[in-house]
Amino acid sequence: MPGLLSALEGFCVIGIVIGTGYVAARMRIGGPTAQMVLNRFSFFVSSPCLMFAILSKERIFEIFHSSIVVAFFSAVLVGLVFLILNRLFFHLKAADATIGALNSLYLNSNNIGLPIATYILGNPALVAPILVMQQAVFTPIGLTVLDVTTKGKVSTREILKQPLLIGSLLGIAVSAISAKTGHFVVPDCIYDPIDMIGDSAVPMILMAFGMSLHGTKPLQDKSNIPAVFTVAVLKNIVMPIIAFLLSYFVMGFRGATLYACVVLAALPTGQNVYNYAARYNVGLSFARDGILFSTLTSPIFIAIIA
Repeated sequence: MPGLLSALEGFCVIGIVIGTGYVAARMRIGGPTAQMVLNRFSFFVSSPCLMFAILSKERIFEIFHSSIVVAFFSAVLVGLVFLILNRLFFHLKAADATIGALNSLYLNSNNIGLPIATYILGNPALVAPILVMQQAVFTPIGLTVLDVTTKGKVSTREILKQPLLIGSLLGIAVSAISAKTGHFVVPDCIYDPIDMIGDSAVPMILMAFGMSLHGTKPLQDKSNIPAVFTVAVLKNIVMPIIAFLLSYFVMGFRGATLYACVVLAALPTGQNVYNYAARYNVGLSFARDGILFSTLTSPIFIAIIA
């Protein structure tokens, strides 16, 4: 019970920061471009620094723990289910469908995942495979599709220039080198400012999300309501079930590892998805509503699992 309460405190912390962004927008602090500035700075500067800081200090065998197989395939399957349902029922445009797929599969592995892994599962390193999978695989794929659907073109150079991918790959490289040499190879005078800048990523993303709620109402776009509720069901119910089936019957996990895979699969959608939608100015209300409803319902299902 103390672990569950501590995890729910993580949701409370997030709610307060989002609320701060909402109040700031309501009071017009920062002017009309504040939300855009926070989103862009987080996307291009803070988030890459955060990924480098987290992954470079993580042990390489923890980053590529076998649970990454469950995280990967459960995410891929729910993303495919959304795309199939979109083809059959929702008929969203390609860019909006990409945001819907990311809403369905992208986990809030940092600011909710870390406290849950720490207080419920007792091991914060359990979120490392998810961080790697999302930043090294799903983020570049999603952003590449958004590039194609919004700009009509894409190049290998543009894919490799994605800031989040660069930060993640550099972090993994440093982790591997540090494991080989037996000590952390980045001097403190270099790592500490990167870590400090990275610490600003989550608050900026959350406050920008809170700012986006000002002047809008949830489910304002009535045509997106079925897709939004589908996203919440896929994220909070279907994905944990798939994770359980894969963990138990395919990977043969039992005990704490099985438990961790299922609990982490029930995490809500990460606010990064709204950050990506804002970056390309597509599916903003859809991303916002999907994140909001999955975040509101996720504690219920995590509590049931826990």
